[in-house]
Amino acid sequence: MQLENVYITAAGKYLPGEPVHNDKIEEYLGMIDGKPSRSKTKMLSQNGIQSRYYALDQQQRTTHTVSGMTAKAIEDCLGRNGTGKEDIHFISAATTQSDLPVPGFASMVHADLGNPACEIASHQSVCAAGLMAIKNAYTNIQTGAAQTAVACAGELASRLFKGKRFEHQQRILDGHGLELETDFLRWMLSDGAGALLLQNKPAAQHISLQIDWIDLRSYAHLYEVCMYAGRNKGTNGHQPQSWMDYDSFTEADRDGALNLKQDLRLVDNMVKLGVQRFFELIDDGKFDAAGFDWFVCHYSSHHFKEKIIQLLAKGGVSIPEEKWFSNLYSVGNVGTASIFVLLEELLRTKPLKAGDKILCMVPESGRFITGFMMLTVVPPTATKTFDPASLLTEIKAPEIRIQQDNPTLEWLIRQLTTVWIDFESSLRQVPVVKKIFSGTLTLEEYKALLFNLRQQVIDGSQWIARAASNVSIEHFDIRSSFISHSRDEHRDYQILEKNYIQCGGTLEELQKGEKNIGSEALSAYMFQRASQPDPFDLLGGMFIIEGLGNRVSGNWGRAIQQQLQLCDDQVSFFTYHETSDSNENHFERFENAIQSGLLTTALAERIVKTAKVVGRLYRLQLEQIGNY
Repeated sequence: MQLENVYITAAGKYLPGEPVHNDKIEEYLGMIDGKPSRSKTKMLSQNGIQSRYYALDQQQRTTHTVSGMTAKAIEDCLGRNGTGKEDIHFISAATTQSDLPVPGFASMVHADLGNPACEIASHQSVCAAGLMAIKNAYTNIQTGAAQTAVACAGELASRLFKGKRFEHQQRILDGHGLELETDFLRWMLSDGAGALLLQNKPAAQHISLQIDWIDLRSYAHLYEVCMYAGRNKGTNGHQPQSWMDYDSFTEADRDGALNLKQDLRLVDNMVKLGVQRFFELIDDGKFDAAGFDWFVCHYSSHHFKEKIIQLLAKGGVSIPEEKWFSNLYSVGNVGTASIFVLLEELLRTKPLKAGDKILCMVPESGRFITGFMMLTVVPPTATKTFDPASLLTEIKAPEIRIQQDNPTLEWLIRQLTTVWIDFESSLRQVPVVKKIFSGTLTLEEYKALLFNLRQQVIDGSQWIARAASNVSIEHFDIRSSFISHSRDEHRDYQILEKNYIQCGGTLEELQKGEKNIGSEALSAYMFQRASQPDPFDLLGGMFIIEGLGNRVSGNWGRAIQQQLQLCDDQVSFFTYHETSDSNENHFERFENAIQSGLLTTALAERIVKTAKVVGRLYRLQLEQIGNY
């Protein structure tokens, strides 16, 4: 089986609230037994962290969920690439501790994200769980099981260290204070989430990171547990092995078994194992000691960076300071999410160039895991840069020109203006439209857009003709306008068919096509209204559909043409309205109709309602592309 290349095409993050600086920590975490910490100053001087983020307020109330923060990070990530939630085939999620013991973390993230059904996987460890999630997503794409995957991670450690959490523990009641194995972690850990978008093709409009390889190794067989929660270490033979073995959860809490701890006697093994694996990978030919441009190392404390440097030097390796990248000092240690947040900031702030090699290192002290990942910067696939901002014009209703003073007519224009602004604003949130203006639309997706629109365009000429047949003789001039409009709609679908064929499709495919469920709803509504006597409320539908040609379709066509590098005869269905007289004729007919003397207050209200319905159904048609 041929393996696919895998690319990180976007990175996102979510950091809750404002940065919390060192002198404000206890305002959020609170003091224990009403006393300031004695270890705080020493630990902060060792770890070097200057600020971090907490999903807590100053009353120690939790402000977020870890799954909710992770969903926000995914949304941020998708937005960077213009990818829709519906495009996700696989979610691989990691955390140290989820909001709930059951169900799995990925299920909670999926629910908060709200994307359609997809495959998921949950990963639970300490820092290395983030890299586990990335490797799972990488493997799924590499083997062809998915084309688009999200790897993500979130942490909400602060709620484990609130002063109120320890008030009823026996050690505190006895006046011994919080044990150092837990107390020092209060100054080490912070909250937040990150996400990476993995795909089988690089991004068209910005650089991507190709994943060359990922290496994970567990050393749990060599050492006692180091970072843990749910038990106490001790020599008492009757000591429960798990918090669930106590007679009650209250008793486990009183005994401090639920506290997150790190065995300070063992923790330095994390650095030793990480550097050992670094040299093993060099010996295995995975990389050369001088063969990378950036070293993205998740170290939880500046203290550990110094130890890494010392051990590397003993093996004859010196990594220049300018190659190191860390945001520990400004963001804090976000555990499983750290590698995501590191890569997001690296992509956003550093001048990466094609061919750059990025070596990522993620050691874990839980029961000792080493993680490494090698990335290569690849350039955008598009030969020309696409600037969507230049084509996203101000949201503005089509101009309606009138030559008479009429309060009802003026009211109608005001209402239609509001309807249009709501319609165009919502239209920009439709996945296919977002892709058009983010430079991520593929040729196949463009063909699917033409294929789905074709069915509605054909029906357009038919419902307009039916409406004309139901216009009474006293409004014969309006009937003529409907008939002319029907003739123009017939020409529209012919242009669309030519575009589709020029993009590699066939006429037979189009002729065998069927309406998607949005087109079915739109078509049924239009035919129902067109079948009524004197169906002049359809002027509201004409306002929406012809307004698209007047205000929107040209920008769509240019954006599609630029990003897919197409010829004029492949996008003319969208652009011809701006280069021919047909669009002006359509709108002139609309303007003449509402000024023809038929307008009453009741009809004006009906026109507005029909415009609202058509706008919503047109959006539904675009939302349901491919759903037949």
